[in-house]
Amino acid sequence: MRFQDQVVWITGASSGIGEALAYAFAREGACLVLSARRAAELERVRRACARPDAHRGVPLDLARSDTFPAVAADVLAYCGGIDVLVNNGGVSQRGLAAETTLAVERQIMEVDYFGAVALTKAVLPAMRARRRGHVVVVSSVMGYVGTPMRSSYAAAKHALHGYFDSLRAEVWREGIKVTIVCPGYVRTAVSDNAFTASGARHARTDRTQARGIAPERCAAAIVRAVARDREEVVVGGPEIYGIWLQRLFPRLFSRLARNMDFGQPHELRQTD
Repeated sequence: MRFQDQVVWITGASSGIGEALAYAFAREGACLVLSARRAAELERVRRACARPDAHRGVPLDLARSDTFPAVAADVLAYCGGIDVLVNNGGVSQRGLAAETTLAVERQIMEVDYFGAVALTKAVLPAMRARRRGHVVVVSSVMGYVGTPMRSSYAAAKHALHGYFDSLRAEVWREGIKVTIVCPGYVRTAVSDNAFTASGARHARTDRTQARGIAPERCAAAIVRAVARDREEVVVGGPEIYGIWLQRLFPRLFSRLARNMDFGQPHELRQTD
């Protein structure tokens, strides 16, 4: 087993990619710390994992980074150290930039960017003291490209790349590794739970999301990348080639992006 008795802390572990990661790491012998806002769902996932008694659910709200130092101290006291921190939790967006409120913009950045940064900073001193550890950040293809109705989400994911690429360059001599994961479309509830321009829930599954890869396939690719100490991994369907198209032919990608049909924000579709 590739992660036998290693402590792996996963955020966003109550559903989607995070839930699939919990099962995948548990099968590899890891001892899990599972975090998300919903304690009951964390308990469901914990019980469904291999060796459920080896794992612990720790409720965590990524929008409340002021609570992280105390939560991290409790986890470290209980586990003795964190071998792998998986910053997976986040929220997406379905709203036009011109109509998205500043409050929604800040909330997306707080959860998707500052949440990952703050939790990493809470765990990093212990990793540095032990001179080992692995920080994993689940970003997105949107960390490289920008498309309609994802402006703040793309901004947060772009920011993750800048921060964690820099962190990797700073801590590698201390035995700490950083892996950035860039999934394309994965069949999860991410579009259902996305914020619209007003902050309401999108409340429907996009066609592209429904046709995405299974979360289990994404999780398997992430576990494999972490085991191999990969600095970055891209996983998904044909949409992942947008990264290279944007890099090599930016004007062509720009024209294609302008004509992509991402639908209208949920609140603009209301007829009553």
